Amino acid sequence: MTTNLLILCTHNSARSVLAEGMLNHWAAKLGKDVRAFSAGSAPSGRLNPFALEALMNAGVDVSSYRSKSWDEFTTPDSAPLSIVITVCDSAAAEQCPVFFGANRDGGQPVKVHWGYPDPSNAEGGDEGKRRAFELTRQAIGYRMLQLLQLPLEDLSKAELQQALAEIYKS
Repeated sequence: MTTNLLILCTHNSARSVLAEGMLNHWAAKLGKDVRAFSAGSAPSGRLNPFALEALMNAGVDVSSYRSKSWDEFTTPDSAPLSIVITVCDSAAAEQCPVFFGANRDGGQPVKVHWGYPDPSNAEGGDEGKRRAFELTRQAIGYRMLQLLQLPLEDLSKAELQQALAEIYKS
């Protein structure tokens, strides 16, 4: 059974898109049955070009990516979610909607916060932003690799919550 994750940031234009791209990229390379989606509480309607550039430079196909609302994941026919990860502090502080389908016990998905500074705010013009996006992509990619090493199907909700918290601390 596919493990579905939703990665949230406010605008769904940068950090959550980097996380979606890197998790799906590594899952495919490692043959893991894990699928990431990204969304925002107030989507901007556009993806940050530096985020797309960083993903494309890493070999990620971004042709189907778009900025979308977390509301797309609150309907009974949306993908059943096991994990929700917030990657920006403002999204972490917001009240998340009820996500249907959820995890093994029929409850809500495990929710964790893995905060990253917004690379869109980097100084140094376009080159500074490119560096910031690449460093953020690498940091997110590292955590996604760690997540994919977990025995996701075998962990209880409490064990999964703890394991994801430990990944954030590393």
